[in-house]
Amino acid sequence: MGGTGLGDMYHATTEESAQAAVDASWDAGIRYFDTAPHYGAGLSEHRFGQALRRRPRDTYTLSTKVGRLLAPHPAGDIESPFVGTLPFKRVFDYTADGVRRSIEDSLQRLALGHIDIVYVHDLSPDYFGNEFDRNFAVAAGPGGAFEGLVKLREEGVIKGWGLGVNTVEPCLRALRQSDPDIFLLAGRYTLMETTPLDELFPLCAQRGASVVLGGPFNSGFLAGGDHYDYAPATPDKIAQRERLRQVAARHGIDLAAAALQFGLAHPVVAATIPGASSPEHAKRNAALMDVAIPAQFWQELRAEGLVPEAAPLPDGKPVL
Repeated sequence: MGGTGLGDMYHATTEESAQAAVDASWDAGIRYFDTAPHYGAGLSEHRFGQALRRRPRDTYTLSTKVGRLLAPHPAGDIESPFVGTLPFKRVFDYTADGVRRSIEDSLQRLALGHIDIVYVHDLSPDYFGNEFDRNFAVAAGPGGAFEGLVKLREEGVIKGWGLGVNTVEPCLRALRQSDPDIFLLAGRYTLMETTPLDELFPLCAQRGASVVLGGPFNSGFLAGGDHYDYAPATPDKIAQRERLRQVAARHGIDLAAAALQFGLAHPVVAATIPGASSPEHAKRNAALMDVAIPAQFWQELRAEGLVPEAAPLPDGKPVL
């Protein structure tokens, strides 16, 4: 279960709905939860902690992110695409000291004893533009986030670390310059795009690193939404989705189910994490994973050029 919805992405979520969404996910068998300080300036972490701390801690996996510290700010700090906030503002810090403090702060917000996986958040060209190289150099250099996370892993404070980003390039750089365990890559390996097949997935397989797929619906687009990668969808993306919908209709398939199951066929993919802000969303996501999709559907996608030859396809059996 991804944590953007619990951070009020696109729309406000009540405390009761947030709790119910986590409970519904749990009841559906979900045991991996991902959050970040960025999501609602601490709102998502706070809500996950409220919902999870009564659960036995060794029965689920929890990941959060570093790179942004939260400083007190009574007015709060609304930052798109989030519409809610706790009374904090975000301050970037990609140093080893910042990473350690960020994890300590997250543990306080979560009120939990430990975090399993930590991702360096948004260290990516799509976020920083011309400032990306400078920020990456800080994170990858002496006294930077990567060095700090390796040490925290060695100390047993965390079990693994990597990057949580929307682009492939930072993941490739991190693999070549440090020793990450896992990446949370949002929106890049979906029915709309398969960029990681070229370099990232082969290098992950070579290095023994795993990938968690965030944004399997491309910001809800493949589940019927209007946004693609956090922005209004362009006409070419809408046309591509329509082609996918036509194939799905011929086979009586819910395109959202196909979108959720597609990425898990690749051997380096460890999990996929759609967001949920209500129990209805959580139950629907779990049900979509249990839908049997015939192999003929996947083969037609390939024949139509909608998925590349190099992409492993599900075998037509239910995922769960």
